[in-house]
Amino acid sequence: MNIAVIGGTGLIGSQVVKKLNAAGHEAVPHSLSTGVDVITGQGLAEAVAGADVVVNLTNSPTFDDASPAFFRTSMDNLLAASHKVGVGHAVILSIIGADQVPDLVYYRAKVLQEDILKAGPIPYSIVRATQFMEFIDAVMSWTTEANTVRLPTTPLQPIAAQDISDTVAEVAVGPPLNGTLDIAGPDVFPLDELGRITLNARPDGRTVVTDDTAGMFAVVHGDALTAKGDARILPTHYSDWLS
Repeated sequence: MNIAVIGGTGLIGSQVVKKLNAAGHEAVPHSLSTGVDVITGQGLAEAVAGADVVVNLTNSPTFDDASPAFFRTSMDNLLAASHKVGVGHAVILSIIGADQVPDLVYYRAKVLQEDILKAGPIPYSIVRATQFMEFIDAVMSWTTEANTVRLPTTPLQPIAAQDISDTVAEVAVGPPLNGTLDIAGPDVFPLDELGRITLNARPDGRTVVTDDTAGMFAVVHGDALTAKGDARILPTHYSDWLS
């Protein structure tokens, strides 16, 4: 199977390409560094030509008010180019609970991306994941002042990038879901506790203070960002990932 992985040089994309090629498929990574620009459309036609499946793992460069325009333009361009050459399956990666956090413009932008895909001309699959384990350090850095990290008690259910990549690769070579698959890690933690666990394993002189007004996750209500219902729970525990 021929698969074009747009955003195929990033954290998830590079692993997806490796897994697909190891399984005997022909997966090709595309990104700005390979000459493909999803905003201007440069290189898109060539990237998707001959592809059975297009996996879109591109991401907005910012989390601010510019993010909706990024996802609208990139999806419109990618779907148009893919439809023109007869691509039979389009896959994106999104966020569990994005539709339940309207106060975050980036989450609204991800819902917009999903809606554009659903309304488009190509059979599709959406993989929605919880927060990446690999991003916890960045989340902590956003609310660090001197040696103090302020974090809210927002429940998160972190998932390893490797588990996400395995699932995206699996979905890409399967039949289109024309729906959504939710995936999550096995454990739920309040974000402040997650910060303490991280710093206990990797001490750097900082301490965590609970502050339910701190950072972007302060606007999340309840357990909106954790798995529900028939979500697929993947095996990597945060403690094992840390070690």
